[in-house]
Amino acid sequence: MKLEILKRWQTWAPILALALGIFGGLLPATLDIALVIPALIVTVLAAVYHAEVIAERVGEPYGTLVLAVAVTIIEVALIISLMLSTETPVPTIVRDTVFAAVMIIITGMVGLCMLAGAWQHGEQTFTRRGVSAALATLSALAVLTLVLPNFTVSASGGAYSPLQLAFVGFVSLVLYGAFVFVQTIRHRDYFLDEIHEKILAENEAVAERGEPVEYVEHVERAPLGFTFVLLVIALVAVVLLAKTLAPGLTELAIVIGAPVAAAGVFIAAIVLLPESLAAFRAARANKLQTSMNLALGSALASIGLTIPTLAVISIAMGWTLDLGLGNREIVLLFLSLLVCTQSFSTGRTTILQGTVHLVIFAVYLFTTIVP
Repeated sequence: MKLEILKRWQTWAPILALALGIFGGLLPATLDIALVIPALIVTVLAAVYHAEVIAERVGEPYGTLVLAVAVTIIEVALIISLMLSTETPVPTIVRDTVFAAVMIIITGMVGLCMLAGAWQHGEQTFTRRGVSAALATLSALAVLTLVLPNFTVSASGGAYSPLQLAFVGFVSLVLYGAFVFVQTIRHRDYFLDEIHEKILAENEAVAERGEPVEYVEHVERAPLGFTFVLLVIALVAVVLLAKTLAPGLTELAIVIGAPVAAAGVFIAAIVLLPESLAAFRAARANKLQTSMNLALGSALASIGLTIPTLAVISIAMGWTLDLGLGNREIVLLFLSLLVCTQSFSTGRTTILQGTVHLVIFAVYLFTTIVP
């Protein structure tokens, strides 16, 4: 292993964060919280980086699953920490976090990528087949997990009965698994832009002739075992830091008079930060297809893996998950999905589509803080 790898912040951030998570209680409470928030953000970034390196090494479809599982562990750890930060678990925190993730992605992240890309390059294009498949899967997942609970009668309010929750969790996992299979194996070309399709076709032709495939770019990576250890350390550190931060975050929301849903926005923003940055950079580099793959893939993983995981945990612990959205949130969700359908229908985007998405995102944030 070369010395350059040991100098990277992704190597040291998880170790320092783990130390803070273990020994942070020895520090004054104010200093501890002040250090935990930036440490948590940096550690999440490092965890996703190491997951991406492992995903690149093991190849598809396992690479996609490694990254999705890592992000799911982070999201579930943050959600459970907040649920347990009060005397009784908060039943709506799962709903608020998943809904926040969906809205941040399909309005905020997608809108910002469209606007930034169009501002830089004018009209941009993408493959409609891949984006349409992702949006159809996302629409089904969002409605089944966040809207349908309001209309079932086996449990009161917006909750599923344990049997219903188990079934919906299983269906969510099936939908996500089917999407990953289509994206990485069966119809991989649906999710590649024209340039990458050309490179893939050339590489396949070279491989068929028995010639070695030349890769233009080579990036030095740490050994796979070393990267895996750092990923585990980062995930453990996230869990410990989340446990430390949760009580302070709950108290802060009470002090400033913010609704509980604001905590869900905070969790979703942290979890989605790495993918958001990657999607934004791709859009600026005129790779809108890659940008949309990252954005919509994040939304699908946020529901398709988080809901089944929390369903199993809640059933085992006897918790009630209030998943049903309120009327205001349902209107915003359907408006966002409708606008996404129209924005993606032509395979081309301009600054107008980006502006519309960002306006809806601003309305979502405003009505969350001022309901």
